[in-house]
Amino acid sequence: MDLDSISKHSALHAKPSGLILQYGTAGFRMKAEHLDHVMFRMGLLAVLRSKQTKSTIGVMVTASHNPEEDNGVKLVDPLGEMLAPSWEEHATCLANAEEQNMQKVLMNICKKAAVDLQQAAFIVIGRDTRSSSEKLAQSVIDGITVLGGQFHDYGLLTTPQLHYMVYCRNTNGQYGKATVEGYYQKLSKAFVELTKQAFSSGDEYQSLKVDCANGIGALQLREMRGYFSQGLSVQLFNVGTKGKLNHLCGADFVKSHQKPPQGMEMKSNERCCSFDGDADRIVYYYRDTDGHFHLIDGDKIATLISSFLKELLLEIGENLNLGVVQTAYANGSSTRYLEEVMKVLFSKAAEMKIKQLAKELEDKKRKAAKMLANIIDLSNQAAGDAISDMLVIEAILALKGLTIQQWDALYTDLPNRQLKVKVADRQVICTTDAERQAVTPPGLQEAINDLVKKYKLSRAFVRPSGTEDVVRVYAEADSQESADSLAHEVSCAVYQLAGGVGEKPQPVSEDI
Repeated sequence: MDLDSISKHSALHAKPSGLILQYGTAGFRMKAEHLDHVMFRMGLLAVLRSKQTKSTIGVMVTASHNPEEDNGVKLVDPLGEMLAPSWEEHATCLANAEEQNMQKVLMNICKKAAVDLQQAAFIVIGRDTRSSSEKLAQSVIDGITVLGGQFHDYGLLTTPQLHYMVYCRNTNGQYGKATVEGYYQKLSKAFVELTKQAFSSGDEYQSLKVDCANGIGALQLREMRGYFSQGLSVQLFNVGTKGKLNHLCGADFVKSHQKPPQGMEMKSNERCCSFDGDADRIVYYYRDTDGHFHLIDGDKIATLISSFLKELLLEIGENLNLGVVQTAYANGSSTRYLEEVMKVLFSKAAEMKIKQLAKELEDKKRKAAKMLANIIDLSNQAAGDAISDMLVIEAILALKGLTIQQWDALYTDLPNRQLKVKVADRQVICTTDAERQAVTPPGLQEAINDLVKKYKLSRAFVRPSGTEDVVRVYAEADSQESADSLAHEVSCAVYQLAGGVGEKPQPVSEDI
């Protein structure tokens, strides 16, 4: 390790004094102008992680659904998964080290993690469309080269695409080709194979309106749609030519405000979806004939996919189990549907067995096994992926002949509301029990418990944002009025007990 060179380059990427950062599930995120030193240091860390794992490591420059002036960085581990928790600690230590202590911190990481500095290192880099991303990616490259790491800069990618590239490279291409075209081809081939029979009867193919949040999803989907055009027509909105990234559009906006994005005209019963800024989140929605807005979020997406998979497994007649992972914030109705109606024992299905069955079984069983194999190929198993999820959903709707209203009617969500409360420091909130109980500040959970008792079929949770100094509030109850009222009262309790800043939370209005 050339310590003199590290010191020299570190000085060129100086850390602002007094800035303390914490690596979370979303990596580091903040205003872009404060991130240069972090990017350089994450380049260094990625090289050490690559040497330690003897694998390709990914670095993604993005702030996902955050405003355009923010940016961020996260590292991707060898099989496309999030960075290991022990290395999140190393990332935090390195990001917060003063210049004069950098060498000491780096040597300490090498010692703790048993890093062989003679081992080769290879890093892949991707970035979103923010104006700050190119320069910040260059700072990552500076950190990589100082430690003698090799790298490949993919340039503009969705976050899930970078996860895919890392997974492909570390499985020697078994998962797919580690190129953007390889990604397009793998997903599109599976989609076309899956939907062949749905459109063979001369049915008109499906059309879908997609809000791209003025982000990277627009560029990638525009390139990719030619690959699957025979099965699906996509019309793109908020493609980045006019509006700002994630401003009045995107999955987070639509979900929080429960209304359509700006810039998209919706006719009744048209199927629409929104990505977030780096295309790793998706929500669906439509307006009914009375003009009411209907949101179809992760709960109903999981239910659609898992019920279809269950049908295929029953058709095959094999004893394979499937798993559905829900957060504590999943709507209570969806959990009841999955437990009481689906009655599926959830565990991990075996990909190799399914692909083998697709070759061995006869007639209907083989057809079902092939469908299952195609869904596996269509799913990005390295990360949540809006493009991949969209294609899985569209394939299932086509095969089952479901309209968006019929999908929505699988079960009725309990009315709910999500709100944000600005606080001076989000770290004053600590949670337990899968984020369902607030441990600190004192008295907050007791206040929430008392408020919940006032409403029927109600639940309410609070959790700190992983990206900004806000606390997210979720409430559900037997009516929308009750859910809105409960969410407001819990927000007021958070404001009072957790150091709220700015204007006190106001009651929920129709145009939230």
